[in-house]
Amino acid sequence: MRLGKLLAAAGFLVTGLVGAASYAAEPVPWQLNLQPAVTPVMQKITEFHDLLLVIIILISIFVLILLGVTMWKFGAKRNPVPTTTTHNTMLEMLWTVVPVIILVVIAVPSFKLLYLSDVTPAKVDMTIKATGNQWYWTYEYPDHGKFSFDSNMIPDNELKPGQKRLLETDTVVVVPVNQTVRVQVTASDVLHAWAIPAFGVKIDGVPGRLNEIWFKATKEGTYYGQCSELCGVNHGFMPIRVDVVSKQKFDAWAAAQRKAAGIDSAPEDKRAVAALKNTAR
Repeated sequence: MRLGKLLAAAGFLVTGLVGAASYAAEPVPWQLNLQPAVTPVMQKITEFHDLLLVIIILISIFVLILLGVTMWKFGAKRNPVPTTTTHNTMLEMLWTVVPVIILVVIAVPSFKLLYLSDVTPAKVDMTIKATGNQWYWTYEYPDHGKFSFDSNMIPDNELKPGQKRLLETDTVVVVPVNQTVRVQVTASDVLHAWAIPAFGVKIDGVPGRLNEIWFKATKEGTYYGQCSELCGVNHGFMPIRVDVVSKQKFDAWAAAQRKAAGIDSAPEDKRAVAALKNTAR
């Protein structure tokens, strides 16, 4: 009875701690939890993480108590004559069936999450191609005139006040909020990986192969990631910055990028720029 109460209390405590951490506005030094989710996939990852955390802690507490009781109750001082018990059918059935049930409980949301993150929705609003190079990223917007640009890390001596060391880039990826974005990732030399923790995305860039992943950012803001596949001496200096903005601002930004690249703008692009200027006024 006491053991049941203890496990229930432990579960409640862990759930409370995890829940409190989930509502943190942004990552802070020494914070151990995941970054706040801004995509449906990352939300599911966070929920699955919380489920596993509770299960693992409860199992650890149970095993620790079981070991303590065993050492206290069956020690040599209390049992000078060793037991002759060789097996217990009921216990053996329990420690076989219970782990199977736990694994099934874990497997169901795990497979759902794998499918959600791996299968790109049939309808996507835009596509971005990201190419990993030693040691920078190249981005292309095939749905918006095929303009492209390189993205390099800003060195420490060029950082402006408020910018984040090892995370800022000289050009940024811009996407509209609440739009399904497909990212096709490859590499020009060695293995790289395009990853943004707040989006719950991470996919390898492999030379000669095109991998893809998707996300749908539901909150405007600036989000950072890094190359997450060891790619050489400057692997730690390949940051990723994505700005999530309104559809109106994105259209104006895309039009400006096309203009800078010498690509003719469509009439709707000109209207987007004009609307953005009127909004600013």
